[in-house]
Amino acid sequence: MAKRNDTSKLAASERRTRSRNVRLAKAFTVVIAVSAAFAAGFFVRGESSVLESLGFESLVVDAERNPGSTTSGDTYDSLGARVEEVEGIIEQDSLDSYDLSMATTNMLDALADTTEDPYLRYYDAARYAALVQNSSGGYAGVGVLFSEYNGRAYAVDVFEGSAAQAAGVLEGDFVVAIDGDRDHDWTTTEVAAALRRDEGESVVITWRRAASLDDEGGEEYTTTLPISNATVKNVEHALEGSVGYIKLKQITQNADDLVKEAVSDLEAQGATSFVLDIRDNPGGYLTQAVDVASLFVKSGTVVKIETREMDESTKVATGALATDKPLVVLVNGNTAASAEVLAAALKDNQRATLVGETTLGKGSVQVTRDLSFGGALRYTAAYYKSPLGHDIDGVGVTPDVAVGLSDGEDNQKALAIETAQSLVKE
Repeated sequence: MAKRNDTSKLAASERRTRSRNVRLAKAFTVVIAVSAAFAAGFFVRGESSVLESLGFESLVVDAERNPGSTTSGDTYDSLGARVEEVEGIIEQDSLDSYDLSMATTNMLDALADTTEDPYLRYYDAARYAALVQNSSGGYAGVGVLFSEYNGRAYAVDVFEGSAAQAAGVLEGDFVVAIDGDRDHDWTTTEVAAALRRDEGESVVITWRRAASLDDEGGEEYTTTLPISNATVKNVEHALEGSVGYIKLKQITQNADDLVKEAVSDLEAQGATSFVLDIRDNPGGYLTQAVDVASLFVKSGTVVKIETREMDESTKVATGALATDKPLVVLVNGNTAASAEVLAAALKDNQRATLVGETTLGKGSVQVTRDLSFGGALRYTAAYYKSPLGHDIDGVGVTPDVAVGLSDGEDNQKALAIETAQSLVKE
């Protein structure tokens, strides 16, 4: 009797086990089926015939409308093709939409951030139209000379007695906003355009006082400055003993004429050597940099230019020599762009001794090109190299005699004049 009961219990236990295993097997089968269906969705997404057989005709991708889709079977390695594929899917299948202008701006801004060109900038149609309109006509200012570092405008010089100086603006302060607009980094071109206003009008500028040009931090402050048409002499000169001292603040359209006049006047006063001071010079016209260099270099290469179309092109001295007397060139960390070209030309041609600090290293050329759908793109199109082929961009021009500026005195200028005197042959 006991043996039969034990056998009955064992059989019941086996039945329960088999029943549980059957339920587990069914559940496992369901999980596999669901997972397979989920995964299959990815693989059949581009298979029109399979989607149609499953009753999802609306999800069939039209290869003509979406040429970058998986139905084409092609691989696309360009950003445009990838965006086109996503755009086609959104237009055909998505229940949502997007703002074309906003999407364009955000996408191109993101694209610019992924490049190594710090000057790459997209201007939408409205912003570009305002920039072009404001770039015409005369120029007024607030008593500040602006330069640009990595696509951001900063004060390279604050003029003596100006409203900006009275408001506490210092050299090295970056422009953060103008009239409250801080939606983008301000370039020198945009700052100049924003300051083209009638004399007497005011402009509100927010600045950032950084510890250095590479510093991303710093305290912000805001100034309200009057627009003034007061002009500052671009070239100043004086006879320091027997040394003719020439200060060139910018490479303007008439820079060579102004420097030539200064050289002639100083020689008439008895100058036996010269100091050309291009500290804090943000550059300007390349052609004028070549012309100024030609006042001191009789012949030879002044600058090499590297573009995408050609490895190198050169610009040579024009032959308009103004003097062959000994020359010293003063440079510092704010000497930039075509002013660096001038310094490198005089150094590599062994025409001048450079004194001061390594220059900024902004040896590149930016152009702005209209876009067919409106707006414009600003980008780096060329790089400057010294006559001997040395890079300028990101490197700068190294002085022959390195000396920092002391507080309270212009020891750099004093050393440059002393060096110029020592170069005069007895």
